[in-house]
Amino acid sequence: MLLHDTALVFGRYARQTLRSKFQMLFGILMPLLYLLFFGPLLTDLPLGSQGSSWQVLVPGLLLQLGLFGASFSGFSVIIEKQTGVIERMRVTPVSRLALLLGRVLRDALLFVFQSVLLVLTALVMGLRAPLVGVLIGFAFVALLSVSLAALSCAFAMTVQTPMEFGPVINAITMPSMLLSGLMLPMALAPGWLDVLSRFMPVRYLVDAVRDAYLGSYATSNMLHGVLVALCFAALAVTVGTRVFRKAGA
Repeated sequence: MLLHDTALVFGRYARQTLRSKFQMLFGILMPLLYLLFFGPLLTDLPLGSQGSSWQVLVPGLLLQLGLFGASFSGFSVIIEKQTGVIERMRVTPVSRLALLLGRVLRDALLFVFQSVLLVLTALVMGLRAPLVGVLIGFAFVALLSVSLAALSCAFAMTVQTPMEFGPVINAITMPSMLLSGLMLPMALAPGWLDVLSRFMPVRYLVDAVRDAYLGSYATSNMLHGVLVALCFAALAVTVGTRVFRKAGA
């Protein structure tokens, strides 16, 4: 029943996304600009990593894509509340968990698709990474997208307007980007900033993907990244489901 309901909800939102080519491609714009205009500046600079500057930058941009894209997923929930879609869903027997999973799985698929485009562009610009490492990076993007989209949708259920939603999300995502080492490794930061960054879950995912892009899979960074990603996803989906049930969505 849950799988059937999730597939129905996922299909609905997937069809909406396929009809909007602008939505499919616009989210990749900011990471692509960083790749094109910031990446060349890092060439041949010592970045505290064994790999090339592209193996440092591209993993961060992939997770930046998931961080910003998934964090704002809740905007669609607010619109559906205002247009009465959520109200109509209340009278259906569809699982509340399926209502959430269908949304976040669509988001995860969308951001993985955008990640593929970003990596293909990076390969043209000089990125060299093992295929297994690239695929691991996509898996981390999917897990991060599920986690943040679930929390974003849950928060959207508690507010009434985009004006309440947007500033809060910005206040969370910007420090997360700066303290997670998305652009440059936190090994370059002073000690106090490196310690502070360890309270950011995304930092562990970034370190894991960078190891994967170097072909290093059995590392402590990979272990920590996998554990944090899985626990964060489980917690986020649990919280999101409870909020949806409480709201009667």
